[in-house]
Amino acid sequence: MVSSGTEELTSTLQKALSINRDACQYGTIVEIGAGQEVARHFFQAGGASNSIAKTMSAYDMQFSDAIYGGEASGRYVSRHRLESMLEKEYGLLLERLEGKRAKNTQYFAYAATIATRNADEGGGQGWIGVRLQLYPGAPPSEIVVHIRLLDREIQPQQQAAGIIGVNLIHAAYNSFRDSDTIIEALKESLGISRIEVDLIHFSGPYFDETENRLANLYLVNSGLTRAVLFDASGQVVIPSDAFYRKDVLAIRGSFRPVTNVNVDMMQCGLQQFTELPEVEEQNVMVLAEITMNTLMSGGKVDSQDFLARVDMLNALGYTVLISDYLRFFRLRAFFRRYTQKQIGIVLGVPNVQDIFNEDYYQGLEGGILEAFGKLFPANTHLYVYPSRNQETREICTAENIELPTNMRQL
Repeated sequence: MVSSGTEELTSTLQKALSINRDACQYGTIVEIGAGQEVARHFFQAGGASNSIAKTMSAYDMQFSDAIYGGEASGRYVSRHRLESMLEKEYGLLLERLEGKRAKNTQYFAYAATIATRNADEGGGQGWIGVRLQLYPGAPPSEIVVHIRLLDREIQPQQQAAGIIGVNLIHAAYNSFRDSDTIIEALKESLGISRIEVDLIHFSGPYFDETENRLANLYLVNSGLTRAVLFDASGQVVIPSDAFYRKDVLAIRGSFRPVTNVNVDMMQCGLQQFTELPEVEEQNVMVLAEITMNTLMSGGKVDSQDFLARVDMLNALGYTVLISDYLRFFRLRAFFRRYTQKQIGIVLGVPNVQDIFNEDYYQGLEGGILEAFGKLFPANTHLYVYPSRNQETREICTAENIELPTNMRQL
């Protein structure tokens, strides 16, 4: 259970109150799936008539479809649904109020479509977003966010959804000049134990200079997520969509630069992976994984170096995963969260030697045995790419790799 949250409440209410007291900011809040927690904060703070034109929660599917249109995919907790909500509600604001309120009004629409679930059922997740004018009469700018709700029970998840919604609206208005500051603001009064943000997208005139790939990289750097995923076109996607019912084959590397060996490792790994009777090549998600520590230089990420690596991998047709999963068993667990199909990991000999290094598992209660149990369950396959010993010139493979004596039985 979460604490009583008096400090959280005060901070969140203060943010809502600051918007309520601003004579310029005026908008709509629509929420589906986690109560009306964002709107509640604005009403509880007092003075909501200064900032809120309408709040609504269209839970019934027929009502929702009548307002926002049907969903061909049948999925209502989706980015498409969120965009439909923002488009409709922001349009209604301008249609009904533009020219009728003070000329200094800055209109906004906040929307959320969320599914709350107990932790045993996979936890909650959803999409939230805000479309807003950052000066009177401006064309709108927009921020879209995908969240995972990490509390074990539904009521605290609803509370967290309310807090992050207020954080988003407040930060969008007050920190729009710096995307990193907006991202940091999302976790205020929540921390990273209650909420995960695995996608954020900025658009519109006030965010024209925001590089969304760097913004999403900052999600990992800030601790708001452990991994972000870029598809082969360079667009950020959420793992739950990308990996759904997919067989996943990953190669870890620095890819600085992408070498012929990297490409050969992936091609050879894919060839063996698709020989499994359960795997069909057209159903395989092939991705290159880069850990955060290989992106750091002097404690900071070299932005241009990162973008160059992603561009090169995308040009070769690869999806790119940026993660802070140093240990391979945690990377495998990440994949397993989103797919029950086959998982393959392509490794070089040095990676395998790292896996058998007991120092690698300091702080893990069960040590290397626990790690191996988590790395090698059913439907997980490791493919070891051979290398040449620089001293003996011997080819090293999975059969003759040098390991500590006490590890060979494993």
